[in-house]
Amino acid sequence: MTKDEVAAVLDEIGTLLALKGENDFKCRAYHNASRTISQLEGDLKQIVADKTLGDIRGIGDALQQKITTLVTTGRLPYLDELRESVPPGLLQMLKLPGIGPKKVKLLHDLLKIETIEKLKAECEAGTVAELKGFGEKTQQKILEGIAFLGTVGNRVRFDKAFALGTALLARISAFPGVVRAELCGSLRRKRETAKDIDIVVSSADAATIMEAFTTLPEVIQIIGKGATKSSVVAELKYGHEKVVLNADLRVVTEEQFPFAVLHFTGSKDHNVRLRQRAIERGWSLNEYALSGTNPPVGLLTETAIYKELGLAFIPPEMREDTGEVDLAADNAIPDLIVNEQIRGVFHNHTLYSDGTATLEQMALAAKKLGLQYFGVGDHSQSLTVANGLTPERVREQWAEIDEVNAKLKGVQILKGTEVDILEDGRLDFDDELLAGFDYVVVSVHSFFNLSEEAQTKRICKALSHPATTMLGHATGRLLLRREGYKVNLEHVLQTAAKYGKMIEINAQPDRLDLDWPYVKRAKALGIPLVINPDAHAPDELGLYIYGVNVARRGWLTKADVFNTKTLAEVTKELARRKQPA
Repeated sequence: MTKDEVAAVLDEIGTLLALKGENDFKCRAYHNASRTISQLEGDLKQIVADKTLGDIRGIGDALQQKITTLVTTGRLPYLDELRESVPPGLLQMLKLPGIGPKKVKLLHDLLKIETIEKLKAECEAGTVAELKGFGEKTQQKILEGIAFLGTVGNRVRFDKAFALGTALLARISAFPGVVRAELCGSLRRKRETAKDIDIVVSSADAATIMEAFTTLPEVIQIIGKGATKSSVVAELKYGHEKVVLNADLRVVTEEQFPFAVLHFTGSKDHNVRLRQRAIERGWSLNEYALSGTNPPVGLLTETAIYKELGLAFIPPEMREDTGEVDLAADNAIPDLIVNEQIRGVFHNHTLYSDGTATLEQMALAAKKLGLQYFGVGDHSQSLTVANGLTPERVREQWAEIDEVNAKLKGVQILKGTEVDILEDGRLDFDDELLAGFDYVVVSVHSFFNLSEEAQTKRICKALSHPATTMLGHATGRLLLRREGYKVNLEHVLQTAAKYGKMIEINAQPDRLDLDWPYVKRAKALGIPLVINPDAHAPDELGLYIYGVNVARRGWLTKADVFNTKTLAEVTKELARRKQPA
């Protein structure tokens, strides 16, 4: 087994033990070991062979034995026994917001609930609310969570779907007879989630391509196999889990290729606008050609098709029919931001709170990515569950930052914090301490169930504080897992604009918060956006690329994003913002 596969098994054991009612210490030991193994440097197989597993912190005798068995045999009888003893439906119930292993176990023990369907029925009957520790509010929240899971269906986060899509594209591109191949659909438009994978290929030998595609090792089921289109279910191991999605492959001629790519990239509304422009010119546009009276010929690229329609090329991320066609008609498509323009990142966590690496390790990882600055954003004191920093520990961290900066070359650590917005809108540190930071990220981590009016008032009060630099993950959503709290984002953005505050695009793939329509709105209001990875480990710093996707969907350019600035520019601007008005 690979390192990631072993980590996934350990994490699953920790969860299964919790569902069986084991003590928290034992469960945490497996979850912590999972994280340790996943972030382990070096070859796990060699470490096992050298019998040095015991040198790794947190890996005791029992874990050593299990990891060794997994690495050497690829199986673990202990896991098989655990899986048999826990109904699979209990794991599904853990996807519901606010429902942890302890509550799932109670539901199973007291009401014999083993499936989400049974849980829904018991909630609707009112029996869940009668249980100690639940109540009407929890019961309603469970029902809302079940309804939410129903709406997201089998959608998959972009990073996972894109990994599977690009893996399939790489294999298909290497098939003999393939001239061109392109990943299309929502993945090409960089939507935050996807429900399937669309790939278009040009080739003169469709039958051979289809045979090769449907027999790929990633294919676990063939849904349909035709002369020019095949549909399969594909699977890919991604970190600790498996990604499973439907994938469609279409084979067209070389002449049809740009039309097919344009059509299957979408969006549907964007395509409608393009067809309307074709009709105005006496033509008909579909996925195969531009036809009609004297249609142009020899159009081998999307750029050429757009040009014939009187449009500049429109980047796939903008194709949502939200004004991009009119911009293209005026040759005014913005020069969208690209990954290489990011110079540094803020809002990141270290061992001081709930991160997994030291200040120096995180800074060096940022340098390795080519970044000029690494901004700390460890949690404040009220978030004890994430080891939030007391004022005393903040000052200790500042001293260490000064020490590390004195010896680092090519990257600088900036003193920041992610301060909790308290229920009444106050910040979690006093003004004197806040004044010592280079910047302050303010975020909501509690009281998600406030009314929209109260939540909005709370956030806006925090944005009005002179020490606030930027708002973190504006809605608190977790994609496909939890809806954001109720908040009037328009009012929040108006307040940010009024007080000159920045808004974060949180690049964690399960957040991607602010959503792109509000990114566009923030840009229109003149609010500087900041793309932050919210990294808790060195290998998460590079997640900023997913925030760049959101920024491109929101039509942002380099000038719209604060952390495209150099270190000198950033430190100068942050210092200016700290000066009294």
